[in-house]
Amino acid sequence: MKTPMDEAISDPKNLGEMSGADAVGTAGSSDCGDMLRMWIKFREDGGRKVIDKATFQSFGCQTAIAVASTATEMIRGKTPEEALALSGSELSAPLGPLPPMKIHCAQLVEGALKNALSGTPAAPSAPGGTNLIDSFQTQQKVTIKLHS
Repeated sequence: MKTPMDEAISDPKNLGEMSGADAVGTAGSSDCGDMLRMWIKFREDGGRKVIDKATFQSFGCQTAIAVASTATEMIRGKTPEEALALSGSELSAPLGPLPPMKIHCAQLVEGALKNALSGTPAAPSAPGGTNLIDSFQTQQKVTIKLHS
């Protein structure tokens, strides 16, 4: 029987770039080689702005992909404030406990989400525009608090 982690690794959800996104966030470092970008689209629901859809691209291990897949499903229907309140450990919780050497994967996803929801509007997508690989050269550092 497949575990939630096995399922998320073998069939990741919401993988890929999203055109027309309302927000985009990137986290990671070319120093360690892990990088993740998240796209978010909002909708109005009863007078509240909520997350309608989120997608991601990752240069990282299978655990980072699994956490991002789970997180993009988890944040759907949440307000930006509700999503911002989620820690990396909460975003990865449905997958079960992560090994200590993989906790950074959840922090990577948390960083991309917080970067996307920081209030900076999404840059328009354009042919030849910045992609995730280009971000390795221009990535800003994101500080993430470790949660116990």
